Amino acid sequence: MKKANITLKMESQRLEATKRYMEKKDVSIEQELGDALQKLYEKHVPAAVREYIDETADSMPASKAKKQKEKNVDTQTEGSIKDMD
Repeated sequence: MKKANITLKMESQRLEATKRYMEKKDVSIEQELGDALQKLYEKHVPAAVREYIDETADSMPASKAKKQKEKNVDTQTEGSIKDMD
């Protein structure tokens, strides 16, 4: 499944203190935030919707989707080259 980026703002001193003390416990801020986002997703998105998303993601594996996209690009490129002749 494609990942999206999230940008958050936090006071720099608080962020640095958080990172420092998390590092002492061998904990990643990215992992902790990811876990928190997963809990929010599970709390707020209805189970039926989560199931649908999981099914659609499973129906077309990422590698297959990538190959299909590359195939479409190759086909478009060939068409463009033929048009130039």
